[in-house]
Amino acid sequence: MEIGLTNSAAKPARRQRLRIDWSQQIPAYLFLLPALVSFTIFAWFPILNSVVMSFQSVNLVDASRSTWVGLRNYERMFADPTFAASWINSLEFTILSIIIGFFVPVVVAVLVNEMRYARGFFRVVYFLPSVIPPLIGLLVWRLIYSPNPGGLLNSLVAALGIAPQQWLQNPALVKPSILVIMTWGGFGGTMLIYLATLQDLPVELYEAAEIDGASIWQRGVHIVLPHLRSTMLVLLIVQVLGLVQIFIEPLVLTQGGPGQATMTPVFTLYRKGFLNGDYGLAAAWSVLLMIVLGVISFIYLRVARIAD
Repeated sequence: MEIGLTNSAAKPARRQRLRIDWSQQIPAYLFLLPALVSFTIFAWFPILNSVVMSFQSVNLVDASRSTWVGLRNYERMFADPTFAASWINSLEFTILSIIIGFFVPVVVAVLVNEMRYARGFFRVVYFLPSVIPPLIGLLVWRLIYSPNPGGLLNSLVAALGIAPQQWLQNPALVKPSILVIMTWGGFGGTMLIYLATLQDLPVELYEAAEIDGASIWQRGVHIVLPHLRSTMLVLLIVQVLGLVQIFIEPLVLTQGGPGQATMTPVFTLYRKGFLNGDYGLAAAWSVLLMIVLGVISFIYLRVARIAD
């Protein structure tokens, strides 16, 4: 009986603690007001406007001439031959990226963490590609991938007795070639996240395994990977978010080619809107892309909450 009274008395007390005095919150919301207004004007209004435009035949010169077409833009989007190609390419980029690049920062972080000397130097060296402007990096890589026999990469493979390759012109090689560039440019920052996570690893556990004669492979598999598992899961979702939005690499390196091998949803949206001037169709693409990214972001938030 006493326990029941105690629990019933605790509930009103808990509600009392959770009650908010809104009069004291007014100054905080006044300070937030400029940010909220800016966010509404520059973020939510364009999003809502894109949704409206996706149901219209848009005339940007004279908005009064924009006509309502209902679901016509969505029907054209799904009937477009580039629709399936763009999303299939995104799926292939995602799968290849996990195979080619996902474990690179993990391995490098473990190796750097194992170093006894010059650890800071190698942190800087591996992070440097992340600070190079993406456009500059892509222009350099375009020279490296030059199809000419005198191109840097073709010169290296020729020294190994391999014939020159069409790295960005061959549909079988273009996706791995682009993903090598993306891995090179992005793994430095990811590696630092893994290194920061490894700092939470109990030193005693690691030293005990080392004293017991565990190799670096055994320490990595049985100690490091279980410790990094939650971080790896969150960064995997972040990586998928980035891959769905690939744009600058096809724009600079391939223009979506060869054929439709590097067409992506964002690049297709760019072509429909800014090159073809079909803004209603481009808005429909943007709405679909927003929905897909929203679903992935929701998964990310759920995974991050579980990881915490």
